Amino acid sequence: MCNSQHISSDRYARRGVSSSKSEVHAVVDKLNLGIFPGAFCKIGADKLTGDPDKCNIIHSDGSGTKSTLAYLHYRETGDPRGFRKTAQDSLVMNIDDLLCIGAIKGILISSTVNRNARAVPGEALAEIISGTEDFLKLLRSYGVGSYSGGGETADVGDLTGTVTVDSCAVVVMSRNQIVDNANIRPGLAIVGLASAGKASYETFENSGIGSNGLTSARHDLLSPYYLKKYPETCDPLTDTSFLYCGPYKMEDPLPGSTMSIGEALICPTRTYAPLVKQLLEEERDGIKGMVHCSGGGQTKCLRFGTAVHIIKDNFLPIPPIFTAIQKASGTSDKEMFRVYNMGHRMEIYCEPDAASKIIAKSQAFGIPAQIVGRTEATCRQDGKNQLTIKHNGISLTYVVEE
Repeated sequence: MCNSQHISSDRYARRGVSSSKSEVHAVVDKLNLGIFPGAFCKIGADKLTGDPDKCNIIHSDGSGTKSTLAYLHYRETGDPRGFRKTAQDSLVMNIDDLLCIGAIKGILISSTVNRNARAVPGEALAEIISGTEDFLKLLRSYGVGSYSGGGETADVGDLTGTVTVDSCAVVVMSRNQIVDNANIRPGLAIVGLASAGKASYETFENSGIGSNGLTSARHDLLSPYYLKKYPETCDPLTDTSFLYCGPYKMEDPLPGSTMSIGEALICPTRTYAPLVKQLLEEERDGIKGMVHCSGGGQTKCLRFGTAVHIIKDNFLPIPPIFTAIQKASGTSDKEMFRVYNMGHRMEIYCEPDAASKIIAKSQAFGIPAQIVGRTEATCRQDGKNQLTIKHNGISLTYVVEE
């Protein structure tokens, strides 16, 4: 088990990753925040067509270290198809961020694959490229206008021992169609959309892990076997007591689940695009904001709205993958909720009387949903946002880290 004395209260940081990204926000929050400074993504004036009624969004994200799981699967089994899932991870991390500002059409995607060609050969690269095209085609079949604009494949063995898969999305939108999270205020209901299970447009069971926290999830669950056999998947500067120090191999069963550990970890990130498209078309007036619980997990919401106290006290069932991570690592409850989505990865901030319709539409897509919390006026004297999470008898408090 990783560091059996559990001396670290922040295992994520010990692996060279910041769950809060406070050092990033210290810089970017001082930059121009665009024409909708409270929105989930930065939005600028339309410089592409010059139309004063439109705006431009350019957004970048990627699969992160999720690609390492596809690499391990490939090296262990010889099956390159796991890289198709990594392609979906990269796309969803962009597209579902864009959903939070109301973008559901005219999304142009460019992908960048940085690989060590000796470790990730042509057959694996082909799965990434074809997986990208197939996933965008699936979205279009549900009316979500997403298209490939090409991309770049770089062989950079000096920079990576395996592969990274990143994407960039460009959208031109009408300003009056923007969902602006500045409208998140006291008195709203928060509807959480489940990250686990099987949506009607998915062909597989989803563990709910998404693409955040995989550096820790991988090392907390997988055994030292992988450190010895695949050292190229690790940062050599990390204390080895935090590397591949879990109890499992990828083929082992995930407790409480029909999936194996490997299947649960490599499971592609769910997109909510087909559902959100319908919600924006049919329930737009009741929706005041949306938050994709990606980097920062359940604390992502702290950066949106003004003078709000966000209370989440009615969580969906915690998926087995998160229970296994916490049990194997001894990670605190406070860090688990800060790093992982813990069962819902999309939040809809809505008028209370709109919640039941949103939940019904989500369930029609096979995605469990429920009211997970509410917004009240902040209790802080400085007027800043605060978050309270209550679950299984615990109460956790979070504030924006400066």
